[in-house]
Amino acid sequence: MVSIKTILAPTDISPLSLPAIRYALEIGLERSAEVIIYHVIESEYDWFGDDSPAMALVPQQKKRLNEFVQNNFADYLNKVKVTELIEYGLPYEKIVTKAEHVRAELIVMSTHGRTGLEQLILGSVTAKVVARASCPVLSIRPK
Repeated sequence: MVSIKTILAPTDISPLSLPAIRYALEIGLERSAEVIIYHVIESEYDWFGDDSPAMALVPQQKKRLNEFVQNNFADYLNKVKVTELIEYGLPYEKIVTKAEHVRAELIVMSTHGRTGLEQLILGSVTAKVVARASCPVLSIRPK
């Protein structure tokens, strides 16, 4: 059996990400793994230090992420080690980098179901993570 000690569960703090986070928590419970629920505030520019305008959003987003986790996953919080993290940057780059940094054995994330021209123009954070991650990525499509 593959050892899984750390799972990265990226979220945009939307209802569409709920199934993937729940799936990550279920795996975390089964494997006694830590689940890192990770939100990236999208910022196109790589700022040096803490001068990014996105930095001003971090406290508000930390609170929002915590409420999101408490309101939707309270039943797991005493059973699974959960860490909540917020950063800013390009989401797919930050997710791949964070997974390497924390030595995640698995990334579990939602795909928002874009198809066709919209997918081609906008791309997909999930598709970019799958193409670049050094660990397996489990993509969950919301119903």
